[in-house]
Amino acid sequence: MKLIAAVCLAGSLLLAGCAGTNSPSSSSTTASAQSTAGGTGAKASGSAAPVYPGGPLTPITSSEAHSQSVVTLAPPADMWDRIRRGFKMPNLESDLVRDREQWYASRPDYIQRMTERSNKYIFHIVEELERRNMPTELALLPYIESAFNPQAISSARAAGMWQFMPATGTDFDLKQNIFRDDRRDVVASTRAALDYLQKLYGMFGDWQLALAAYNWGEGSVSRAIAKNQRLGLPTTYSDLSMPAETRLYVPKLQAVKNIVANPQAFNTELPLIANHPYFQTVTLTRDLDVELAAKLADIRLEDFRALNPAAHKPVLLAAGTPQILLPWDNAAVFQRNFDAYSQGQYASWTAWVVPNTMTVADAAQRSGMSEADLRALNSIPPRMLIKAGSTLIVPRGARVKEDVTALVADSGHLSFQPEIVNRRTTVKAGRNDSVASIARRYKLKPDSVAEWNDVKLNHSFKRGYSVVVYLPVRAAPEARVGTGAARAHGRTSVADKRGGSQVKAVAARGRNVVVKTPAGKQVVREKRGGTPSKKKR
Repeated sequence: MKLIAAVCLAGSLLLAGCAGTNSPSSSSTTASAQSTAGGTGAKASGSAAPVYPGGPLTPITSSEAHSQSVVTLAPPADMWDRIRRGFKMPNLESDLVRDREQWYASRPDYIQRMTERSNKYIFHIVEELERRNMPTELALLPYIESAFNPQAISSARAAGMWQFMPATGTDFDLKQNIFRDDRRDVVASTRAALDYLQKLYGMFGDWQLALAAYNWGEGSVSRAIAKNQRLGLPTTYSDLSMPAETRLYVPKLQAVKNIVANPQAFNTELPLIANHPYFQTVTLTRDLDVELAAKLADIRLEDFRALNPAAHKPVLLAAGTPQILLPWDNAAVFQRNFDAYSQGQYASWTAWVVPNTMTVADAAQRSGMSEADLRALNSIPPRMLIKAGSTLIVPRGARVKEDVTALVADSGHLSFQPEIVNRRTTVKAGRNDSVASIARRYKLKPDSVAEWNDVKLNHSFKRGYSVVVYLPVRAAPEARVGTGAARAHGRTSVADKRGGSQVKAVAARGRNVVVKTPAGKQVVREKRGGTPSKKKR
């Protein structure tokens, strides 16, 4: 028995010695496990002691809770949730806000159309706002500006879902020519709008004033602030004197923000917009017809135009529009079909720079199109000559292998000058008027005046006699398409009023007006005595 007890005691001592010795492999495994578990990576030792934070515990403040250093445990459920989490602007409380809330809440169909239309664009806008650390309320601004319609055009010629004026668009590098208008481009206009809003916030240090300046202009807001400062009045958004449209601008945005923040309170249901990009960019390597691009992407033409609204011609120029937007899942489909396409040329249209000033009929003949088709495709108004250097969209022949150059794609424009035509009219002869005096007054040849009235060169007209003359009439002021510029030359103009009214042609030097009535008859109105009438301003 003593022998058995001795053996057991020796075995116990041996096992205890093995347990107290750490092998290199076990040490490494332990350290690895600590590192994987999120430890500090410090080497474990018998002398290491746990580290505890020192000082009293303090509650997390509101600003710290919304800072970027605090990670939200759950990702946003959808885009509305994501937008709510990024609200940073101070709320505006006023009766105008309540009024706009009721206006939107009483129009659920309108809200539904707006929000459904925005699902193509809002992920990209929120991504850009978060990248710039800007308030996500600004993603709701296109609801106010354009109801998220990238093709929207205001009466003041503002365009796109961010409603850029032509000059402001140019200031923020939004190109506008006959091939494209970047004020409508989803990515380019969003970049420009956020650049502009950041600039305005830097000027005024207040988002409400920045929004007022976005709508009204920074100069107008600056002058309103200066006026209040001179009068010793506050200079907040609510205290400034401004137009009614600007006065309602921020309340509209606040009302939409309140509805997005709590749609149940307004008996509103927001459509689901997934927290996922809707589109991705695809690089164009060749000029491509718009219809073919939609076909290769396997999407409807209207869906393609909704993502690429800046392209307002039937062809996309690789040198001017190097990237297009396609729905996320269709981008790969487009690339695969584009690479495999073998049914002819990619583009059936090209650009032609007019070498000299010519009529539309001449341009149509040289381009192989009918005059009506050339006018419709290039938006050429009637009674106009196409000026030299203008760029036209024309059919691309099979022998044309080169795509449109970057110079033409970026600077293409279309300019016109009035086509002068002679129109028959009558003028009342004054006292002592003769063929020579009528010809001299209207800068005509005496032989022509005599021939038109079947009289001799030395003939004198009785006072009040209706003298037949053919006077040059310009069709319209000279215009340049693609730049928003228009220049009026000469003394003749044509005004085409909205609502289908007839065109009034003003004769040379303002002496006679030929009015086409709805019945198609011409009525001639002239100034008695042949004296020039005052030019309308």
